[in-house]
Amino acid sequence: MNKPDHAPIAVRLNRRFFLIAAGSFIASTFASCTPSQENASVGGSASPAANATLKVGVNPVPHGEILKFVKDNLASAAGLNIEIVEFTDYVQPNLALNDKQLDANYFQHVPYMEDFGKQRGIDMVFVAGVHIEPLGLYSKKIKSLSEVSNGAQLAVPNDATNLGRSLKLLQDNQLLQLKSGAGVEATTADIQQNAKNLKLVELEAAQLPRSLDDVDLAIVNGNYALEVGLNPAKDALALEKAAGNPYANGLVVLRGRENDANIQQLGKLLTSPEVKQFINDKYQGAVIAAF
Repeated sequence: MNKPDHAPIAVRLNRRFFLIAAGSFIASTFASCTPSQENASVGGSASPAANATLKVGVNPVPHGEILKFVKDNLASAAGLNIEIVEFTDYVQPNLALNDKQLDANYFQHVPYMEDFGKQRGIDMVFVAGVHIEPLGLYSKKIKSLSEVSNGAQLAVPNDATNLGRSLKLLQDNQLLQLKSGAGVEATTADIQQNAKNLKLVELEAAQLPRSLDDVDLAIVNGNYALEVGLNPAKDALALEKAAGNPYANGLVVLRGRENDANIQQLGKLLTSPEVKQFINDKYQGAVIAAF
């Protein structure tokens, strides 16, 4: 049983006011330290919250540049605040998303998302495809594919989906032949013919640009090529085709957030005519809008 409170009415009212105010302050403080709590319920909110803040993880180029364009030019009018968090690899953005340190990330395509989710037990949803970064074959030692020598060392991405992409690019350029039916999940075990006896060196994608000093050729993801000053449209000896390309990079969230009104709003901004124009003007074919 609680002890009766015999304090004067004015004192009791002041005490209640203090407790309410303190509670409001604590709630607002915690809200500012976590990703968009007003949007965290399963299924998402019914309508966008005014001035809602979304924390989004990106690779710096081109994802960070595209998202910064949205933040600086489109987000405010749509009632969104965007906090951009940069990562330099393909692993941490999904781990941070899973830990709810982010509301969304924007750096990956569907095949990578699905493979990563399966390997790590993370249930993610692809909300909107934004752009394609054509995978390119680069070299500091030769000027054309006709100069590829027998036994040349060729560095490729070591993650499953981008390795499959790389092998298809090599097949499309007659550098090797894959077994019939080998698709996006192709591995080196699916190589049926390797006429030039290419020696494939599997590396983490972020290391591929640096490997160009040590190997004869390297297949480099578009974002990492741009980061080191390579222009895929001009510098690549061979470039992945954009038509029918399933590797559009886009906005990704944990399952349960995909229908959140603020997430949907961000997806619309990322696939707006203004963003398409920005991509076309800035990247001149090195990055291609996927919408």
